[in-house]
Amino acid sequence: MDPAVRLASTIADPLVCQLLLPVEATPDRAQAEEELLARLVSFRGENPPLSYETLLSLARELVGLAALAYRLPPEDAEPVAAVLSRTLWIIGELDTTDVQAVRLGPQDFARKLRSAVPGADRELSPDTAWFHDRLLVTVCLHLLHHLIRRSPVLADRMPERAHRIRQLIDLNDVEAVRGRPQPSAVDAEFEARYARSIAEQYNRVTIYGIDLPNPNTPDSWSLDATYLSLSAEFDSPDRRADHSDSGEPVLPADRALGGHERVLLRGVAGSGKTTLVQWLAVSAARGALPPELSSLRGRIPLVLPVRRFAREGFPSPEDFLRAVRHPLADEAPDGWVARVLTEERGLLLVDGIDEVPESERAALRGQLRRLMRIYSGNFCLVTARPSAVEPNWLADEGFDELALAPMSRDQVAAFITAWHTAAADDEGKDHQRLAEYRDQLLSSIPLYRELRGLATNPLMCGLICALNRDRSGSLPQGRKELYEAAMEMLLQRRDPERRVLYADAVKLRRGARERLLRKLAYRMLVDRRAELTMDEALEEISRHLPAIPSTAGQGRPEDIFNHLLLRTGLLREQSDRSIEFVHRTVQDYLAAKEAVEQGAFDMLLDHAHEAEWEEVIRMAVAHARPAECARLLGGLLAPGRKGMQRNRRRLLAAACLEHVTELDPDTHARIRRETRHMVRPTTLEGARSLGWVGPIVLEMLPEPSSVSDKEAHRLAVTVTRINDDAAIHYLAQLRNRASLELRAELARGWRNFDTDRYAEEIIAHLDPEGLYYPVSDRFELAALRKLGGRARVQIVGPFTPDELLEGLVHDQLTHLWLAYDLGVPMGWLAAFPQLTTLRVNPRLPRVNGVPDGVRILA
Repeated sequence: MDPAVRLASTIADPLVCQLLLPVEATPDRAQAEEELLARLVSFRGENPPLSYETLLSLARELVGLAALAYRLPPEDAEPVAAVLSRTLWIIGELDTTDVQAVRLGPQDFARKLRSAVPGADRELSPDTAWFHDRLLVTVCLHLLHHLIRRSPVLADRMPERAHRIRQLIDLNDVEAVRGRPQPSAVDAEFEARYARSIAEQYNRVTIYGIDLPNPNTPDSWSLDATYLSLSAEFDSPDRRADHSDSGEPVLPADRALGGHERVLLRGVAGSGKTTLVQWLAVSAARGALPPELSSLRGRIPLVLPVRRFAREGFPSPEDFLRAVRHPLADEAPDGWVARVLTEERGLLLVDGIDEVPESERAALRGQLRRLMRIYSGNFCLVTARPSAVEPNWLADEGFDELALAPMSRDQVAAFITAWHTAAADDEGKDHQRLAEYRDQLLSSIPLYRELRGLATNPLMCGLICALNRDRSGSLPQGRKELYEAAMEMLLQRRDPERRVLYADAVKLRRGARERLLRKLAYRMLVDRRAELTMDEALEEISRHLPAIPSTAGQGRPEDIFNHLLLRTGLLREQSDRSIEFVHRTVQDYLAAKEAVEQGAFDMLLDHAHEAEWEEVIRMAVAHARPAECARLLGGLLAPGRKGMQRNRRRLLAAACLEHVTELDPDTHARIRRETRHMVRPTTLEGARSLGWVGPIVLEMLPEPSSVSDKEAHRLAVTVTRINDDAAIHYLAQLRNRASLELRAELARGWRNFDTDRYAEEIIAHLDPEGLYYPVSDRFELAALRKLGGRARVQIVGPFTPDELLEGLVHDQLTHLWLAYDLGVPMGWLAAFPQLTTLRVNPRLPRVNGVPDGVRILA
């Protein structure tokens, strides 16, 4: 599919100019600095020159002209024209001025119009919706250009924007006439080498904590062999409501990106954000993106880990490669990145906004916004931890917000299986032993709440796998205990048990290794950085060696550093020889332990309201002795902060309670007392964010019987995100309400709990009237069948027709909702005699082979 739908000025201008009143009929620009577009368009007001019927005819003509080059099927032209005419009609209803429209630029102005026409996706297939949206951008470009040409005031007021629009018109005309310009021979040769380097650089993934008997066995594997497609859900209430209605509360992350040009992706530490970025980069470099991401084909991946330029600020295009220290930075043709972005061929992957100190994020956002306005036609994905930036942080630039969802049971099982497959060596007995560990772990996770709560992201799943293998099935409980066991495995037992006795001349035990690693992590924490240069790391080690007696006579600081890098498995070296920890959570754990050791409680409290310090504070509470723990938690509740900072610190205090080993009753009671009234969220967004606090919230929520249906829905949003047995007990008190919105939320929460218990205590009691029951995996399908089936079922996970034929109750099903592409004709539905309605998510491919008598809804 071509990356754009374009019309040359000679064709578009005579049509687009009809959308505006003649100059003599519009306000005098000398008198008005800005004017509402609603007063300038020719199809609104009393006795408008252009009727809606004429606007529809004009839209048909625009579609017909563009369809010639795009080869739009004739039957799709009329639906596209109908949506386009309605979208253009919105111009006369918005309170947008001509100045604001020009400042937005064609991409964002089109997005603003498009968002004001709800439900259009349901009228168009994914391909025709894409065609409409790209054609709308082209129409908006010509409209803005027409505004600038007829109003010198606009051009004088915004010279950069006016110049950029003229540039886009010239580029549009060239591409419309000649087709998309091909890169020069020099650029093409470099792009081929660059693509190979991206595929090689990012096609490796480390499965955390892997520990193999053979020291020559690598501890990382190709992304191809280990990539696990995670799930995502829309993070803004409006978009989430839209997609819940369309059957997409949760869907594969790569599919969720389809149809969006700008996405802010939130995810907790270890949830797989960076791995998703790697997968996108490698797939784009190889030209191997799936059909859902066809709009990204042909784009050049530009991977921008924020930690690489956190101190310097967002780089300009000419400095992209140098800022991230790409090995081909010095070989790129002059101006190559700027040309890629100007030609709208860029795939910008900005990973880890939370790596920038909170005080500097506003400046970084401003730099990113400016880049996206100048080069508006490029895809951009930005990742961040959930609370690193406020809601709608980039909404003004048209970014949709997605959140990576916790791994489902099927995804956890798939990860555990892949981990053990990758870990198996060529010895049959090891294969057998690993298979036993795998099966033991697969059976244990559903049984133990602590494991279920921890096994929700790739990082923790990998750590659990490694420790289960290392400890022959005896797993620790709780996050702190898991990390302590990992430190013991990696820092003390790893080399001796692998018979690695003479790898180097340095002989350090766990205590000395951990202390030095803690010093490096603490230095990064204090300097607010995610990496150190080689010189800085050596300086830090040199400074602390005299205070650690067991390091005496072990060699130079360089020897000690190399030992830590090569033998612990916790550090990794970059191409420029800078070093970082294998994962930010490892750095946070070690830095927190060092902060407690040094008594740096005032420093921790000074930064406790900042999102990037949350994990450090939690781990510091876990490491602290009782008096120190009380001091930290008391400091979080201390007066002096206002607004969001105050609320964040109090909720953090509540969240820390699950990590406390011993705490005086007065402090515990004070935390509960001062946070009790903060757990009645007034928005869905607040309800979702409250879930991160954890099980302690359940003790502070209001009695379910005392709240309205609206509040009950928000409370359900919170509680369904807390993986705890007590959460099911709380939700059971909401199960008999009549509100469809609430019942749908309770049904969606199924995936976060033990399937059988949730089915018995919640699903079985929900009033089925009008409710679609979502099934995302084989466990839920089997549980629903045990309940006798349901009339309305929503498919939100990957199933084969045979699995659905076996799992659904044939004489019960009347309404089936497909929110997941099964990839096969629908003839198998004939086995359901009562089926009357098939709902298909509008973003899925069209279905065929549907039996007669079954109504299809989009």
